[in-house]
Amino acid sequence: MAIQELVDEVERSYRETQERLSDPAVYNDHREAADVGRRLKELEAPYKLAEEWRGVREDLDAAQDDGDLRELIPDLEQRLAALEENLKLSLVESDPADRKDVLVEIRQGVGGDEAALWAADLYRMLTRYAERRGFKTEVLSLSESEGGGFKEVTFAVKGDGAYSIFKWEGGTHRVQRVPQTESQGRIHTSTATVAVMPEAEEVEVEIDPNELKIDVYRSTGPGGQSVNTTDSAVRITHLPTGLVVAMQDEKSQLQNKAKALRVLRARLFELERRKQREAQEATRRSQIGTGERAEKIRTYNFAESRVTDHRIKLTQHRLDAILEGELDEFTEAIASEDRQRALEA
Repeated sequence: MAIQELVDEVERSYRETQERLSDPAVYNDHREAADVGRRLKELEAPYKLAEEWRGVREDLDAAQDDGDLRELIPDLEQRLAALEENLKLSLVESDPADRKDVLVEIRQGVGGDEAALWAADLYRMLTRYAERRGFKTEVLSLSESEGGGFKEVTFAVKGDGAYSIFKWEGGTHRVQRVPQTESQGRIHTSTATVAVMPEAEEVEVEIDPNELKIDVYRSTGPGGQSVNTTDSAVRITHLPTGLVVAMQDEKSQLQNKAKALRVLRARLFELERRKQREAQEATRRSQIGTGERAEKIRTYNFAESRVTDHRIKLTQHRLDAILEGELDEFTEAIASEDRQRALEA
């Protein structure tokens, strides 16, 4: 599509969406009004760029027709080219799940107790990042190691656009540091894996109760001792996929079952999305990576206060700030790279 046609199309879509939002039939239907409102918000940035492009295009035409203004032509052409690029980038289709809340699972990887401590550090970093972005967090399940770290933790991040921010954290996070228990001062390498899933609504993932195997048992603490005297812990197996979710943090069986179903729903939703992605992207293999757990996405080196994101070859020497949740620079760089590749594709 020629750039002029693109500008016309953006302006037309924006005006039509504005008109729809003021239509009483839409206004009185809360769900449709919310969808149209979201669409209008998505179109705001492209519309402003289209309007700006039109203004610069008119200035350029005027300069080309007026000998006194010819010296402005190179600058106007440069601005026009930049606006065209930005307009195309702003129209790259976003992931429909971007607006959703997310469930994040962090598990200790290679490295024993040190890996469990690292998993706890990652939990702190990601929940701090969520707070900085104005999101709320809620722990769903937590399994502590005897050394004070986390074997695994599952938590929700709630807020508009949470998935668009946190999806870039999925993968293997590697740490290089001297453990507190290391007397020789040797640097150890440990890992923890992060899985990030959009939280699915019940209407999006219907779970057939006949396809579930539900076991109940007593909750256990870090050393294996029984925490309470009732069978309140719940393990749900989804028979068609073999997915297993266990919950034991709540006092009641009912609450644990509700939480387990919530995590199962998100995992099934992500499984379906992955199948769709693989079908769509058989021809396109992004260098950014797919967020699979086996992929090493970032290395945190304590001795050099260095953090490197391997997907975009970005290194920063401010480890302390990053562990306090200052991840914006990584998020923005990866998202920008992803948009650029989608545009090229």
